Amino acid sequence: MTDETTDRKAVAMSTTLERAPGGPPQTPEVRSDGALRRSSDWARRAPLLPALIFTIVITQLPFVATLVISFMNWNAYYPDEIGFAGIDNYVSVLTDENIRHSIIVTIEMTVVVVLVSLLLGMGIALLLDRKFRGRGIVRTMMITPFLIVPVAAALVWKHALYNPEYGLLNGALTWLWGLFGSDNPPQPDWITQAPLLSIEVALIWQWTPFMMLILLAGLQSRPLDVIEAANLDGASAWQIFRYMTFPHLRQYLELGGLLGAIYIVQNFDYVFTITSGGLGTANLPYTIYQLFYQAHDYGRASATGVVVVIGTIIIATLALRTVSSLFREETR
Repeated sequence: MTDETTDRKAVAMSTTLERAPGGPPQTPEVRSDGALRRSSDWARRAPLLPALIFTIVITQLPFVATLVISFMNWNAYYPDEIGFAGIDNYVSVLTDENIRHSIIVTIEMTVVVVLVSLLLGMGIALLLDRKFRGRGIVRTMMITPFLIVPVAAALVWKHALYNPEYGLLNGALTWLWGLFGSDNPPQPDWITQAPLLSIEVALIWQWTPFMMLILLAGLQSRPLDVIEAANLDGASAWQIFRYMTFPHLRQYLELGGLLGAIYIVQNFDYVFTITSGGLGTANLPYTIYQLFYQAHDYGRASATGVVVVIGTIIIATLALRTVSSLFREETR
């Protein structure tokens, strides 16, 4: 009996050692499966490590350097005064009149361009959602403005359209006034008389196709059977749009507006090319350019850049939440 009792105790101890707390017994096969699973996970992730390291080196390290410089008093014209400035640069950014004006210009430009682009994009998307001959060609032509390099598009608007002597807009005014027998057509200098509006119109022209694409994708994802049922029940086109189409497009409108705002806030090409920041059109990116390359005030330029990055991160966070909610809605 003693030998039998000893054997039972040995078996019980071995079972206890092999059993995880609160779980089933862990055999060597289970442990090896877990190790193989972890090794396979790392095998899948290993090819992505170089890209991750490259992204960190290219994006995060420069931002960390910018963040450090933003707390320094660093002006190339006064090399003997370089030192730690604390939050003085941020206080200067928030209290400087020129920077405050550039913040207002940035907000105004972003709001106007995004809202008008969304309205025009929705109108064009509603038209292109209908079936007609040559719809594919028309869609391709409508997308073209968004594919043009921003600097090239800004040069076209500045010289080919806005020029008061040979621009297309003044040429069209001359032709219209000629139809009515007038010999003195108006020849306004568009950029001088409406500088900020000139930039906004050019940006709207380029960003409307982007909004159109997003909203057109939303229109094509509508439940057509429900719309057909509403037509059979006698609902008008306005009622279908108001109570069915527009609520369905709400998330697509939010997505287009937030993504557009991220890019418009960072717009530099049009301001630099059309007005060179003059006539009260300097936005935050152009102000950073002036502080860094013209005033050589690296500390304040870096602080202004950090403010822009924080604002962009806030907008991007809202955009990502909208995208996530959109995907959740599509998977239901």
